[in-house]
Amino acid sequence: MPCPSLTIAIDGPSGSGKSSVSRAVATRLGLRYLDTGAMYRALTWAALEDGVELSDQAAVAARSADLALHVDTDPAAPVVQVGTVDVSHAIRQPRISAAVSAVATNLDVRSDMRRRQRSLIAAARAQGTGIVVEGRDITTVVAPDAEHRILLSASEQTRLARRARELAQGQVHQSEDDTRDQVLRRDRDDATVSAFFEPADGVIGIDTSRMTFDEVVAAVLAIVHPAADDLPHSPTDAIPMHTPDEGAR
Repeated sequence: MPCPSLTIAIDGPSGSGKSSVSRAVATRLGLRYLDTGAMYRALTWAALEDGVELSDQAAVAARSADLALHVDTDPAAPVVQVGTVDVSHAIRQPRISAAVSAVATNLDVRSDMRRRQRSLIAAARAQGTGIVVEGRDITTVVAPDAEHRILLSASEQTRLARRARELAQGQVHQSEDDTRDQVLRRDRDDATVSAFFEPADGVIGIDTSRMTFDEVVAAVLAIVHPAADDLPHSPTDAIPMHTPDEGAR
């Protein structure tokens, strides 16, 4: 049953499980779902396709400003389009993973993306559907007034292991050094412009290191909905604990 005008903000580093957990929570509660990291990835894809130098911050910001970006907030099919091109799968490519931090740490880009994200949140609330929003700075900057603010974390070892399993399942061959770069270096870069390792005041932290997917979903639901056990169950095991580069930017 939908929870009208409800916003759930979920932050965390790569490998914490925030994307897959957020989708499952949105599905269980009948809410919309927004992966803000996908928005930065879509801009990265567009800039690379256009030959924009990612080190040219002004050029990247200009590309962001004119980006025809559509993000579907249906948790069952969170399609991302640039213009008429469906880039949902293209933005998960290793080349995007390796480059996205250069875009996500651009302060002008962040300002533009936050404006878009807040617009999507406002639309979901106005429509009475509510929304689960996940990323890096949702609990503190994008939606600090959300009814529920949660930060998922996990140990470095756990996050690396999850990423390695994810790559293996997707039959993507990558060196251990590249995996560490995509998880740890990117988080370190992104931490220069947002805080997502420790919960801010009023934000509830959940360490997922020793938890199963269903346990994390249950923990979030227990925070959000006191009667979560009475909600209709959805096949959460059909949603992997870590969607490709989950929440990463």
